Amino acid sequence: MTKRIAMWSGPRNISTAMMRAWENRADCDVWDEPLYGPYLHKTGIPHPGAEEVIADQGTDWACIVDQCAGDSPHQKPLFYQKHMTLHLLPEIDRGWLSSLINCFLIREPERVIASYTAVRGQATLDDIGFIQQAELFDYVAEKNGEIPIVIDSREFLLNPEAMLRKLCERLEIEFDQGMLSWPIGPRDSDGVWAKYWYDSVWNSTGFAPYSEKPLTPGNREQAIAEQARPYYDRLYQHRLQI
Repeated sequence: MTKRIAMWSGPRNISTAMMRAWENRADCDVWDEPLYGPYLHKTGIPHPGAEEVIADQGTDWACIVDQCAGDSPHQKPLFYQKHMTLHLLPEIDRGWLSSLINCFLIREPERVIASYTAVRGQATLDDIGFIQQAELFDYVAEKNGEIPIVIDSREFLLNPEAMLRKLCERLEIEFDQGMLSWPIGPRDSDGVWAKYWYDSVWNSTGFAPYSEKPLTPGNREQAIAEQARPYYDRLYQHRLQI
């Protein structure tokens, strides 16, 4: 029986590195942002390579979520899905989520915005997915009658092995030492957008040690961070701790 793990993140987090860790397990298939194509088609947001992404993934979200709720592509016991919260558009039915173990990867909004604007120039509150993440968290918590797993990226990077061991324990699976390192370069599982976004991961062989770079946000960025902060704080209180 397939155990489906959905990790819901906003952009500019450690979500791709986390996907690398799971893909490095022999017993796990991964899927990189399956709903990105329908999201770009519906919103028309001019992300880098948008037409290529839409052509590759298609626009039929119903077909995609059926696959998310199904068996792993290579019949492996674990099926890890890297999802962006903002890709879960309002019209997408939520019923399929009950067939997954939904986890939440969070990062301080000030740092998300700094990283996002370094690539895209500017960000909006919708772009960084904090509201969508909190809404999805509430939905999953209510449906399941329990608090979902939450991982704070800063605390994770301070001790990746201990956090991965704790995560595996919560998921009731064996920890695999291979999750801590991976081969350098791209993977076949990377989305077609990887060439625009994944430089740092392509050059990595494991989780980078946490370093806190100084931030100098402008007024606009600071205002967005202040709007996002309550949503981050609400999930942060439920974070996985070792």
